Amino acid sequence: MLIHSTRTVGELQGEFHVAFPGLKIKFYKKEHQDHEGSPKKTEYQDNLSLGEISPNLLDGEIQLDAEKPVADFEQEMETRFGLHVQVFRRSNDLWLQTTSTDDWTLGVQNRKGLHSIQAV
Repeated sequence: MLIHSTRTVGELQGEFHVAFPGLKIKFYKKEHQDHEGSPKKTEYQDNLSLGEISPNLLDGEIQLDAEKPVADFEQEMETRFGLHVQVFRRSNDLWLQTTSTDDWTLGVQNRKGLHSIQAV
């Protein structure tokens, strides 16, 4: 996934969701610790550019690797790009922050999310 100051939050959310249709990411104003949630009131709107939310952003790329734990993905977005993200997993009609399962890989989270909508 290419990280560039002119890309929008919504563009990255869309690209992530295409790679992992049982998951989505949201961007926040403040960082969080592993296994900790982020309050809705600190969420960025999807029309903002990455440069607007992280003025010192260095362009780069992050691999959307199914074997990468959620905590590692969120931490890499934070340390490399100064972007505070939270992964959400589909659970039937709800989207849940993956706080208690941050140690699961993106692939496992995605399969669990997809399974929840097939079981309905």
